[in-house]
Amino acid sequence: MLPDTFLAHMPDALARFRSAGCRIVTAESCTGGLLAAALTEAAGSSDVVAGGFVTYSNSMKTHALGVSAKLLEQYGAVSREVAAAMAQGALAHAPDANLSIAITGIAGPGGATRDKPVGLVWFAVGTSGAVDTVSHIFSGERWDVRTQAVRTALALLLDHAGRLAAE
Repeated sequence: MLPDTFLAHMPDALARFRSAGCRIVTAESCTGGLLAAALTEAAGSSDVVAGGFVTYSNSMKTHALGVSAKLLEQYGAVSREVAAAMAQGALAHAPDANLSIAITGIAGPGGATRDKPVGLVWFAVGTSGAVDTVSHIFSGERWDVRTQAVRTALALLLDHAGRLAAE
């Protein structure tokens, strides 16, 4: 599981999400549900977390989130386009959520290509009106990549919660 030093910050993060009126849904691939687990670690998370999808395979991305097979074939699972579609699909399948985050990447040690190295992770944060995407290339072993991805996803969610609160 994630380090206690990281999880110790979750009650404060949940309070920030709560005050911003966030209902979060996750769509995770390479992190395999770690973000949802972190978000639900603290008591009282049910008023902030709507739920989550672990869509590790392409077929799950298609069936659970509605990501088109054509999009997956054209861009690959680890891409801006698929991350955005995952975030949109998560919102569409979680009617009480108003903020989604999608994570798709190559945690390693295999799976890399010349254009997509181990450590490449795409993130997409979705709201009813927009989807923002960003990528990072993390270093380290598989666990390092996955935990860095969770930390980054949480930071992105907190940033978007601040924007929602300001609206």
